[in-house]
Amino acid sequence: MDFIKDAIRTIPDHPKPGIQFRDVTTLLKDARAFRAAIDAMVQPWAGAKIDKVAGIEARGFILGGAVAHQLSVGFTPVRKKGKLPARTLAEEYELEYGTDTVEIHSDAVAETERVLLVDDLIATGGTAEASIKLLRRAGADVVGATFVIDLPDLGGAKRIEKLGVPCASLVSFDGD
Repeated sequence: MDFIKDAIRTIPDHPKPGIQFRDVTTLLKDARAFRAAIDAMVQPWAGAKIDKVAGIEARGFILGGAVAHQLSVGFTPVRKKGKLPARTLAEEYELEYGTDTVEIHSDAVAETERVLLVDDLIATGGTAEASIKLLRRAGADVVGATFVIDLPDLGGAKRIEKLGVPCASLVSFDGD
């Protein structure tokens, strides 16, 4: 997985001083790394019964769409508030300063569908936790969550696992 990690660009001090932004767009433009990342994201769930993949806006759409394709299942976008045109379900969650909201269409998942959640990065886990709660409220069984990057110092993966959702990631960046 070193070449996957090497394909991820780090941008210092973005969006504010002291933050090391992990940019997966450099991975996405590298066909070999992108393919390897998708294959590795799918591998832990191969053989599991999965009905849908839910991807978190925006990079989770790219990765989740590719994962759904590999698994031959449908895709559900988890969007920011106000972006979906039909009737929605919403989940508000806490940010460092204020709140945010994620939404899905009210008919995005059927009762008891087994859903895999996908995004590029798990940091504190707030958006992923809100997405899981939202999908569960819609009747889905969230069977797992998969990410390219884990920032374990921020505790997001542990937060998701406390919800009873297995969490997988391809690479970790510890405090660097």
